[in-house]
Amino acid sequence: METAEPVPWQEPEPLAGPIGVPLVDLLDRLLATGVVLSGDLVIAIADVPLVRLSLRALLSSVNERVPAPWADSGPL
Repeated sequence: METAEPVPWQEPEPLAGPIGVPLVDLLDRLLATGVVLSGDLVIAIADVPLVRLSLRALLSSVNERVPAPWADSGPL
């Protein structure tokens, strides 16, 4: 019988360094470049789709040095 390789959380010694990226750094990088989130949600009963929602979101940071594309205070 072969023994399985140990997974990181079962190793007897702690790992040498931190794993992953802090959430603040991840959000900073995402907002600096912008990110688009999209997804579809389908609610179905017995394989019969009843409701379908299409979700789209754009996340980006605001920069004061970039002028708004409209001349007045906003599009409304």
